[in-house]
Amino acid sequence: MPAQFPEFRLGKVLATSFTGTLSERRGNAVERIPTPNRLVDWLTVSGLAVESCTPAQLERAWELRESIHAAATAAAGRDPLPASAVQVINDRSAQGRAAAVLTPEGDRRWRLGPASSVEDALGVVAADAISIIAGERDGKLALCSSPTCRAAFFDTSQSRTRRWCDMNTCGNRQKKARFNAHKQESPGSGT
Repeated sequence: MPAQFPEFRLGKVLATSFTGTLSERRGNAVERIPTPNRLVDWLTVSGLAVESCTPAQLERAWELRESIHAAATAAAGRDPLPASAVQVINDRSAQGRAAAVLTPEGDRRWRLGPASSVEDALGVVAADAISIIAGERDGKLALCSSPTCRAAFFDTSQSRTRRWCDMNTCGNRQKKARFNAHKQESPGSGT
């Protein structure tokens, strides 16, 4: 029986969803794309289906993911972008072949050709990262307030004050920790 993989944490922004395939970076890291086939699964659920992935392509995907994370983290902190991360993002963007298409609902989607490869899909992810890091989209890069996570995410809330990369995981975990700490400080809380 194959090992169970952790669920994907999918968001509305492709590039930051991709960086979220490695979570809890400052705690017990959780790798959500540990195998080439798992990368194929993630690309498929992200609308970038490819037929297969090699171990070398998975390595390039991890390199892109970490480069996007480094650049997005720097941008969120208003720090200079790491030159090596920028180079990897630009290289992956230039290597990909995909077309932007308009849906009947008025949304932009990416279409890969019938013989598309992982490089083509990674090119789309890199292009998405470029658009958010360059500030071309309505939103703000921020870092998760969870001390074990600190993932970069794209905040499109009206106030741009979102604190967690994912309310269902990091946000709930932090709220529960605060609740338990408050409960221990309050003697006679009646449990």
